[in-house]
Amino acid sequence: MMRLPEFRYCAARSIEEAAAVLAESPADTMLLAGGTDVLPNMKRRQQVPRTVVGLRGIPALGAQHNGNGLVLGAGVTLTHIVRDPNIRAHYPGLWQAAAQIATPHLRNMGTIGGNLCLDTRCTYYDQNYEWRKAIDFCLKKDGAVCWVATSSPRCLAVSSTDTAPALIALRARVRLVSANSVREVDVTDLYQNDGIQYSVRRADEILTEIALPPSDGWRSTYWKLRRRGSFDFPVLSVAGAVRLDPSGGVTDARIVLGAVASRPMEAREAASTLVGRPLSDEAIAEAAEQAFAVAKPMDNTDFTLHWRKRVSRAFVTYALRELRGDDMRDERVKTARQAMG
Repeated sequence: MMRLPEFRYCAARSIEEAAAVLAESPADTMLLAGGTDVLPNMKRRQQVPRTVVGLRGIPALGAQHNGNGLVLGAGVTLTHIVRDPNIRAHYPGLWQAAAQIATPHLRNMGTIGGNLCLDTRCTYYDQNYEWRKAIDFCLKKDGAVCWVATSSPRCLAVSSTDTAPALIALRARVRLVSANSVREVDVTDLYQNDGIQYSVRRADEILTEIALPPSDGWRSTYWKLRRRGSFDFPVLSVAGAVRLDPSGGVTDARIVLGAVASRPMEAREAASTLVGRPLSDEAIAEAAEQAFAVAKPMDNTDFTLHWRKRVSRAFVTYALRELRGDDMRDERVKTARQAMG
């Protein structure tokens, strides 16, 4: 049985209180919302904080505001998102992403903020302490070598968040709060392509809310590849959003690939090639080919990296066909292993 290490626990009652505790010693203090990622990591000794700040007792983090778009507190559970008909109707890409995370039990605990801050994953990192010690650890934790690519100067652990690609496609922003500052960052700018320093969120900051712009005229979708039809992290994901004019022409588009690098990767050229054109088979094929060039998966998770790269072309095609209005339900069940009707 893996046990948690010893730590001091602080159950914060406000964002200000949580930020104040975090400011005391950011380097060895961690935040706990649902705990579905942090607690297993602590049991495996991947993270050993001296202080853990509990966020579940902060009412503001569980709030949701509808108005000029949608604002979600970072403590809103994934189950809440899945059950919200407004989110399903207006932000289907986010709804699909949340609905495909883990299992119902974990979605009951897991939060939108926690999923955005999800630690990067790797075959050589997500093991128990004794296993990692046997290979002299890895660059991400306690070691000096990235076993994915031994000559790499940086960690290549992969981004496995489902909601981040969807929120990037939807042009969302997050609020980061510390004891001394408040700043807002586009979700696309929240990440960097480094398996260790994968987020620009500082150690003394709390991600408190996610703001989505109005969905007027936008269609969105999210496709996820995994071995099983539930529970598994993505080994490839595609989030897409398009805005269409009355004639069916694309006026704006975003395509985001997940689980192919240490951060979600925007396929900007692929998206721009769609603008000014209808979503014809030819336009979709061109965009899928350009997105394929962006996908650079590494051998650090399930399935072979070469096959995962090839599948990225197909999944972008599926996503864009669904945005066009094609009935993709059978393809979802066959390929993505989940019905999203």
